Amino acid sequence: MPGFLTSPADAKIRRSRGGLLLAVVASGFCLVAPLLRASLATAPVRPSATQGGKSAGAAAAPAKPDLHPNLMLITVDTLRPDALGWVAGKNDTPAFDAYAAEGVRFAAAVSPVPLTLPAHASILSGLLPRRSGVRDEGQPLPAGVLTLAERLEQNGYSTAAFVSGAPLESIYGLDRGFALYDDRMAEGAAGAAERRAFDTTTAALAWIATARSPWFVWVHYYDAHDPYEPPQSFLRPGPRGAYDGEVAYIDAWLGRLRAGVPATASANLLTVLASDHGEALGEHREKTHGLFLYDATTDVPLVFHFPGRLKAVASREPARLIDLAPTSLDLLGLAPLPGIDGISLRPLLEGKPQAVPAAYLETRQPWNRFGWAPLTALRDGTWKLIAAPRSELYDLNKDAGEGTNRIDAEHPVADRLTAALREIEKRPAASGRGVAVSEAARRAFGERGATKSLAPPPGLPDPKDRLELHDRLEAGEDALREGRYAAAIAAFDAVLGAEPTNRFAALRSGTALLQAGRLDEAAKRLTRAVELDPEGAEARSALATVFSRLGRFRAAAPQWLELARRQPRRVDAWSNLGLALGRTGNPADLDRAVAALAEAARLDPGNPRRRSDLADAHLALARRALGQGNRSAANRALISAVEIDPGARNRAAADPKLSVLVR
Repeated sequence: MPGFLTSPADAKIRRSRGGLLLAVVASGFCLVAPLLRASLATAPVRPSATQGGKSAGAAAAPAKPDLHPNLMLITVDTLRPDALGWVAGKNDTPAFDAYAAEGVRFAAAVSPVPLTLPAHASILSGLLPRRSGVRDEGQPLPAGVLTLAERLEQNGYSTAAFVSGAPLESIYGLDRGFALYDDRMAEGAAGAAERRAFDTTTAALAWIATARSPWFVWVHYYDAHDPYEPPQSFLRPGPRGAYDGEVAYIDAWLGRLRAGVPATASANLLTVLASDHGEALGEHREKTHGLFLYDATTDVPLVFHFPGRLKAVASREPARLIDLAPTSLDLLGLAPLPGIDGISLRPLLEGKPQAVPAAYLETRQPWNRFGWAPLTALRDGTWKLIAAPRSELYDLNKDAGEGTNRIDAEHPVADRLTAALREIEKRPAASGRGVAVSEAARRAFGERGATKSLAPPPGLPDPKDRLELHDRLEAGEDALREGRYAAAIAAFDAVLGAEPTNRFAALRSGTALLQAGRLDEAAKRLTRAVELDPEGAEARSALATVFSRLGRFRAAAPQWLELARRQPRRVDAWSNLGLALGRTGNPADLDRAVAALAEAARLDPGNPRRRSDLADAHLALARRALGQGNRSAANRALISAVEIDPGARNRAAADPKLSVLVR
């Protein structure tokens, strides 16, 4: 049986700024349509998955609408404290500076992880990444993790979020508790979905203007993330002038955001301003973030602005981002989130003595992306321990740049911090159970249990000892982004020659081969990438794309399924799974094709293409039934197709096999 598709795909790969593969993009699913399609970057504004009051956790009785203050959470991606005027005095950031001057300000709060999605999951949940279950980009927030938005929704708040970068798209689960989760983004200069500060601010103010109080709005700015391309008028001088210019551009729109909040709402408004992580800008030979745990990427600014309730003061205490949610709830007079790692800093904000617990940090990107040793760290007072194959200890009072490793000179301090770090790691980690799929999809494909990530084995190389390879990988990635496929493949092959198990080199060389049209070679290379990183979603996506373009649909379908299991709300995974199953030539696969396409349509209900695809799959069931001599079943399948998409009737009438059913 030929299946219900007849033409091959012409797919391209969309790349994220951090080097991750975000989506497979192409068009169509019908009798003569191309094969692959993606849902990212073009999605309309959508209600969140929890609209209708179905939030995780035990629902509290809603409070009366006028009892609690409004809350505005502003997160600025990739913001170093020294890019702000009030911290270093070198950049012109009057809006940031005004919030800081009028609030309780921390110039060096601590992020638990230098990555966008995991850090924001910690901000919203009060959990460390190992306990939230979100430890790297692309990992959905597991079911059962209660968030700040859900707690506020339970207490009668109107809720909305306006995010600006692909890592925070709703498919990863941070939309829980938001009645509106606006993640509309265009494709940016580096191929990633993103939205500029102008558009984000405009959308947020439009919602605030009509929101019922009390309200909670989360506004996320992504402009300072690499690549740094500020409007020309904001460009600053010097080697980091483009980065500082992006921050200045955000500041201009931050000022307009504040000015645009109606006076009636701002009179009783708690504003919390923070970053998710910093940016290395070449310190410790790291260009961006995620590889190391030095302060350049883990120190962030944090401001609590609550006029009339909190006195303006600067604090040198090492507040933590995991303290943001419990502190905000306490200031709003609401119950805390249960079982979290963070604490309320309200006593400290009100000028009372309070001991802030040591800050635990981690990055698993060296392991997940490259196959190198993951890192953890503990910052306690003036001391900071980085646990690595070659561990590091720094006295931050005397060595703010973390240039002199004291691990051999301060054994008692190192032993104390190591013991404290191990105690934190004894707490139960998240199970990794993802977002539930529909009952129909579960029946057709089973339900994936708790994620069993491969534990990093002992003896992995220290990321510090792989900087030359890392530089080669970045050079290959630059060449790939610029379309210089031969140069990219050569750079990645050089890394694989030195380190055959490098996951990133295998994935990205396979991606380069795919984009260069060398599909058979790409299939071999990406098969190796999946072997090296079986939990990696993007290796599965790239391999599935290659198999689909080669017409090897029986090989493609299992890869699309594994992608859907890892990211259950990823529409293109379910859609492409259905398309592949429809072309395997096995009549028995059609039922599962219908189930996959139904899941895609459920997740993306406003997209007429999804309905058309699903209807065409039902037409394929009708053809199968006619071939088996079961006209009654064929009629039922045709009726289902027309109910899903009325246009299916005309397509059936034009089909030589199905026209006998159309009266």
